[in-house]
Amino acid sequence: MLDCAGLQLRDGLLRSVRTFFHRQGFLEVDTPILYPVLLPERHIVPLSCAGRYLQPSPEQCMKRLLARGCDKIYQICHCFRGEERGRLHLPEFTMLEWYRRLCDYRDLMNDCELLVRGVVDDLRTEGLVSAPIESVFARLAAKTPWQRLTVQEAFRRYCPLTVEQALSEDRFDELMVTMIEPRLGRSSPTFLVDYPVARASLARLRSDDPGVAERFELYIDGVELANGFSELSDPEEQRRRFVDELAEGSGSGEPPEERLPQRFLEELPAMGPAAGIAFGLDRFFMVLLAADGIDAAVSFVPEDL
Repeated sequence: MLDCAGLQLRDGLLRSVRTFFHRQGFLEVDTPILYPVLLPERHIVPLSCAGRYLQPSPEQCMKRLLARGCDKIYQICHCFRGEERGRLHLPEFTMLEWYRRLCDYRDLMNDCELLVRGVVDDLRTEGLVSAPIESVFARLAAKTPWQRLTVQEAFRRYCPLTVEQALSEDRFDELMVTMIEPRLGRSSPTFLVDYPVARASLARLRSDDPGVAERFELYIDGVELANGFSELSDPEEQRRRFVDELAEGSGSGEPPEERLPQRFLEELPAMGPAAGIAFGLDRFFMVLLAADGIDAAVSFVPEDL
């Protein structure tokens, strides 16, 4: 857990992030934490409170703000997920999310590079970088383009199975975690791009290759920091994907239609072409500290409360 010097560095990180988005013309927003119904995602276990659900992400309402006419928005907030506790996981964590209309996942990857380098430059300028972590900062500030690796190529390089075999044998996530992710972002940050449709329920398909979706994840030192994609804005296609997610997940006993975010689906067409990203600030801070686990990047952990 953080001491006073660590809190000063984290304060510098948060100020730098807000300065970056202010200079880029983004509007900072805040949205509700409690929801009556969530966006269906089979691998996320929600936490309930007062008959509602704590947000696992502010995505649902931030997209609705795009549908109301906002063009560039961001938010720093606490998010909550059940059954998540480990070296890289906390049940309550700090998320940065930003959304842009009239852009795609390539623009978000460019945003990520600019953001990370900007934060590194700001913390150096303020004299908050200690000698033990300077090597991490130097690597992140390098001006060379970051690597972009497709999921297909990653499986060819690091796995005994193809993507198609991994999906058919229900081993995709297992192989990602054990064989691919630890190898990513070691020499420089790496974007893993173009996920199979079965692992991108909210993302738009590539027009030149409809077998994959315009989704990416950012990795540094084997740690996933961000998940972004070009947004799906077709409400009927999104409804079908949500129903598939609910069918694959552990059902609550309610009919799928009663578990769908109806207002979200109704407003989705007004969003238009857009892209959005979730960026884990606690994990990013952990990487900046060259720490072994996420506990070193926060003020308190659940076991200390």
